[in-house]
Amino acid sequence: MDYRHAVATDAPAMAELFAANHYDALTERQRAEQGFVQGAFDTDSLRSMAEHGTLLVADDDGHLAGLLGLASPADLPTPPPPIQALLAAQDSLHWQGHSLRSTPFLLYGPVVVAAAYRGRGVARGLFTTALRSAAGRADLLIAFIELSNQTSWRVHVNGFGMTPLGEFTIGSRTYGVVGASTRPDARPGT
Repeated sequence: MDYRHAVATDAPAMAELFAANHYDALTERQRAEQGFVQGAFDTDSLRSMAEHGTLLVADDDGHLAGLLGLASPADLPTPPPPIQALLAAQDSLHWQGHSLRSTPFLLYGPVVVAAAYRGRGVARGLFTTALRSAAGRADLLIAFIELSNQTSWRVHVNGFGMTPLGEFTIGSRTYGVVGASTRPDARPGT
């Protein structure tokens, strides 16, 4: 498996993968079993993100196994509502005794793994690649997970050891914010 930065030509396959795993494309049972992604990520927006270096992919000999967004808040001139709410909540979210506002961080997510590659370590490979890519650029990776997405929560908190930092709500949706240090000496199990 080759973990690398996405390129513009990956955009159609990334859009297809994202659409197949979007909340609206899945039944309630599928969402509960496999998790889901949300947001508006079409081919053009994914191409633009790839051109700006804010996407990582898992490439299995030309087959897209997964993707992961990794961006600085400054990379998003018009952040979507959940990111706006996360940024507005920075003073109430804390990492190692400091508010998120005073901690350099990168936004982690969305992350999507193709059905044929689930359970094969692709999400962990993307996570590890994101940590390496973020080292020296930020102290922390921050993700927000809708609390109804328990599969994603288990993967990131129980599986990868990301630390819960707090919550924020938009309308009827509550999101948990989790973080992981980008410094190898500060990560659990290293």
